[in-house]
Amino acid sequence: MIPENSAEKHLQATREWVEKFVIGLNLCPFAAPVAAQGRIRYALSEARDIDILYQDLLRELDHLIQVDPETVETTILVHPYVLHDFEEYLDFLEIVEEAIEAAELDGILQVASFHPEYQFEGPPADDPSHRTNRSPYPMLHILREASLTAALDNYPDPEMIPERNIAKMREMFGSEG
Repeated sequence: MIPENSAEKHLQATREWVEKFVIGLNLCPFAAPVAAQGRIRYALSEARDIDILYQDLLRELDHLIQVDPETVETTILVHPYVLHDFEEYLDFLEIVEEAIEAAELDGILQVASFHPEYQFEGPPADDPSHRTNRSPYPMLHILREASLTAALDNYPDPEMIPERNIAKMREMFGSEG
């Protein structure tokens, strides 16, 4: 049951998406243990413009740097009220990268992108491959690079993860691509 509170509603829908879609379909083989240990931080930005979202992002970057990875491994910053247009979202991702570099966090943190209208460059708009990065709301997934590197180093054929996920989406939703 989704709570009445708007903020909690957005976070609950995101948690359910992570549990049922990302973990349930094993799209990210590293997510299940982190989720089971309660080390995913779900943060909501109630920003209505990108300046406020930017400030919320900076706070979350700082929070992740300050907190012990054994407590919080990763943060999903959900921002349901801003950047609904995918092209504007992509423009904001460039600002995100600049913020990480300016904060001298390049090589320490990185951001994975998820959006309801996500579309990779190349495949047709109706290709199911885009579903691998589609989420209920626009969001920024902040990851610790050291943890990601360690996970990838201990996973057989990590370069096959995207291809496997695309094949899974095409099997589930048709093979337009």
